[in-house]
Amino acid sequence: MSAPAPSTLAIVDAEPLPRQDEVLTDAALAFVAELHRQFTPRRNELLARRGERRAEIARTSTLDFLPETAAVRADDSWKVAPAPAALNDRRVEITGPTDRKMTVNALNSGAKVWLADFEDASAPTWENVVLGQLNLTDAYERRIDFTDPKSGKSYALKSADELATVVMRPRGWHLEERHLQLDGVSVPGALVDFGLYFFHNAQRLIDLGKGPYFYLPKTESHLEARLWNDIFVFAQDYVGIPQGTVRATVLIETITAAYEMEEILYELRDHAAGLNAGRWDYLFSIVKNFRDGGTKFVLPDRNAVTMTAPFMRAYTELLVRTCHKRGAHAIGGMAAFIPSRRDAEVNKVAFEKVKADKDREANDGFDGSWVAHPDLVPIALASFDAVLGEKPNQKDRLREDVSVAAGDLIAIDSLDASPTYDGLRNAVAVGIRYIEAWLRGLGAVAIFNLMEDAATAEISRSQIWQWINADVVFENGEHATADLAREVAAEELAAIRAEIGEEAFTAGKWQQAHDLLLQVSLDQDYADFLTLPAYEQLR
Repeated sequence: MSAPAPSTLAIVDAEPLPRQDEVLTDAALAFVAELHRQFTPRRNELLARRGERRAEIARTSTLDFLPETAAVRADDSWKVAPAPAALNDRRVEITGPTDRKMTVNALNSGAKVWLADFEDASAPTWENVVLGQLNLTDAYERRIDFTDPKSGKSYALKSADELATVVMRPRGWHLEERHLQLDGVSVPGALVDFGLYFFHNAQRLIDLGKGPYFYLPKTESHLEARLWNDIFVFAQDYVGIPQGTVRATVLIETITAAYEMEEILYELRDHAAGLNAGRWDYLFSIVKNFRDGGTKFVLPDRNAVTMTAPFMRAYTELLVRTCHKRGAHAIGGMAAFIPSRRDAEVNKVAFEKVKADKDREANDGFDGSWVAHPDLVPIALASFDAVLGEKPNQKDRLREDVSVAAGDLIAIDSLDASPTYDGLRNAVAVGIRYIEAWLRGLGAVAIFNLMEDAATAEISRSQIWQWINADVVFENGEHATADLAREVAAEELAAIRAEIGEEAFTAGKWQQAHDLLLQVSLDQDYADFLTLPAYEQLR
């Protein structure tokens, strides 16, 4: 008697979308189902391991490089695979969600790479998940264009040799996709995003002279990198493309991953393209992991934590040193400024800050960096052109002068700055505004001339939580308390209502956003990720 056919994925509680059948084909869903069967159990074990490690940090208030992987770090003989031509020059990368307008504008931006984001810059509505995939395939087939309904302006792709190379970012391991289930169990969002994209586009990208390239977010250990590597090996065999075609750049945006950079590259070495310094999530991870470590781990206002802070310098310099030692690209952090159409002086000051930031990264040895807006591409390009010239990267700069001790990465008290009352107000203001937009399906949001994503809301609510629990006293003498946070949030909500008017306020999700921010900022039981309770409200 033959074995029963394996169960198939069910689409649950989702309204049909235009052209969804082009994405959710039987063959593509069978591939995602097989990824789920093969790899979700290990993913679940690794999520449990995160909790165990966090408990250990709570007990010891410290981290160190792993003794069990010392041999990997000491072995100078191994390198990651050489970069493919399409990923050899990454001097400027633009980030953004995969809506139709952004797809055209990012590909046309003049950046070398577009991080096509299904993660922090995209609220995971079913529409964004499915139609984002469709937009990328349409772009590769050159059948994408966009007309802005407000301005009437039309957008179309430039010639193929002028387009950015796409590096796609799936969701982090902690998120589920409730609309795709196997035997009643939701499939991890990471496997949905990776699986649909890879299945439909791997061969198509090879035919275009590129390949299936990925950014891997929220990685916390080399074992999580090993899981991704095994997924890549399985996927390449499944669709019949050569091993090593996939390339992955890992975001070092958790404090635990900062202690395992070499091991992460080692696990992915046949598929590794580089590491990236993801600033806001990194700070969020420090607060999350050391939230009960006492006053020496209390972060000041997020805008006071610049990349020149000693513990941030240790992190970025170690990243460059590690990448170049192993032949990988080191990609710098985000320039999030959004140019103002109305205020030339705001632009002038911001452009100077962006230039200084990118000059520093280029001179430190980074091979490229991120921007959030096409107008910043020329500024970042000039900074890297000045250092690189005609060279595609500076991986030959080994930075052997860099020496970082384990304690340097968590020396938060080396920064001479303190939390302020204005910092609390800003965290509340940005948190409410971002969450409101996210609940309406927008993941990348312009707030106070900065392009914010989910990492912004995470650091905002984490700092409110930390300051209250550490009984911080602000410069005006006020104590950080739950009552003060509620008072500031109520004032902010009233100010928003007055600013946008009753009709727009009622049509939005402002009260819901206010309540959710306070929930995750004030609950004694700290939520691992804001997006987990937020996803329950994303309908």
